Amino acid sequence: MSLPSSLLPSEGAPEWLNKGDNSWQLTAATLVGLQSVPGLVILYGSIVKKKWAVNSAFMALYAFAAVLICWCIWGFRMAFGEPLLPFWGRPDANVLEQKFLLAQGFAGLYPNATLVYFQFVFAAITPILIAGSLLGRMNFKAWMLFVPLWLTFSYTIGAFSLWSPNGFLFKAGVMDFAGGYVIHLSSGIAGLTAAYWVGPRVAKDRERFPPNNILLTLTGAGLLWLGWTGFNGGAPYAANLAASIAIVNTHLCTATSLLVWLFLDMFYFSKPSVIGAVQGMITGLVCITPAAGLVQPWAAIIMGVLSGSIPWFTMMVLHRKIQFLKKVDDTLAVFHTHGIAGSLGGILTGILADPRLNRLFFGDNPSYVGLAYAIKMGRATAGLRQIGMQFAGIGFIIALNVVITSVICLLIKVVVPLRLSEEELQVGDDAIHGEDAYAVWGDGETYEKSIHGYENFASAKAEEMA
Repeated sequence: MSLPSSLLPSEGAPEWLNKGDNSWQLTAATLVGLQSVPGLVILYGSIVKKKWAVNSAFMALYAFAAVLICWCIWGFRMAFGEPLLPFWGRPDANVLEQKFLLAQGFAGLYPNATLVYFQFVFAAITPILIAGSLLGRMNFKAWMLFVPLWLTFSYTIGAFSLWSPNGFLFKAGVMDFAGGYVIHLSSGIAGLTAAYWVGPRVAKDRERFPPNNILLTLTGAGLLWLGWTGFNGGAPYAANLAASIAIVNTHLCTATSLLVWLFLDMFYFSKPSVIGAVQGMITGLVCITPAAGLVQPWAAIIMGVLSGSIPWFTMMVLHRKIQFLKKVDDTLAVFHTHGIAGSLGGILTGILADPRLNRLFFGDNPSYVGLAYAIKMGRATAGLRQIGMQFAGIGFIIALNVVITSVICLLIKVVVPLRLSEEELQVGDDAIHGEDAYAVWGDGETYEKSIHGYENFASAKAEEMA
């Protein structure tokens, strides 16, 4: 029986290409890209004071563009290429060659070009998340240097170690389904470290830093939430069963976490906080990420309860009692929403991962088993080993990002100041970019050539009175 013409191999669709998987992977990548542009661009630009709206949004937009160039020229191969060291890939400028891009990738039934794009959007969102710790005071020129340096010397090491088939932590059996360690724990620790070296915002901004547009904050948050469908749904590298359950689990955990955070805010502060709900949404998304396709839906709900309460406690209670955390100005609390939530998700993965779901993702390897199931199966030693590997992954990512981020910040400090000048800190966007987020008459804009301008308004009033 002959195949339909759409399924026949051709030069543009070789036998190894699965068109459905390729379509899903490109779609998933675009959903993840939308989380950054415009998702986090909008969220950052609206969740800060008006005077920092342009600068905050532009930090995210710049990082997205800068990472794309670095990723395609050297970053992708350093994260997924041939090993240079057990934790780092060999740089290779051949990524942009047609021969490489059109060949079958190391994972999935589609070309390297799809993998380069898919992994790029993950690489891009990570420094954008770091920016959340630095809003309202980092020198933009320093940020321009920080992004490519951190991508090259931190992100590629974490990605290679945990995600590359050649990485030492991947071989050891650390489970990180879609980036709880590589992306979220990394950004939480790197953000806190960079915030320490850059220094705090001015006292006035630390005391009061209200969002300039809560409705736009919700718009950015919504793009982040729905974009996570591609974030976790694309991790299996195929449109398969693991992708489907990962998507369901992602939204279950997120909704639960948002509601738990909301109820805690209402119980302790008497009012339902919109910003608090967004924080709870984010911690749910982050917590489920390392486990999304590896746990059952009931486990995802349990993870949501914990991700809505434990990071809430560390942010609202512990942060105010620990002197070091009080000293470091983490603008959007990225350490709690990504660092704590990412670690929590990794540990819970080691406890709740279902052996059958592990097989769907990792293949027939009995070493991948959650502690809860291992005890039930009489394999407690295997479960304890898995928990140990999850903690080892956390320790490696923390050490890597504290050291590398500190070195990068100190090197940049030799070239340009890490922090804006006092004058720029007082003025904000207009001093840094010569632009304001909103042109409002009350801010000094008179719109002289507009019908709404003061002169036209005055003349119109004079004519009415005459």
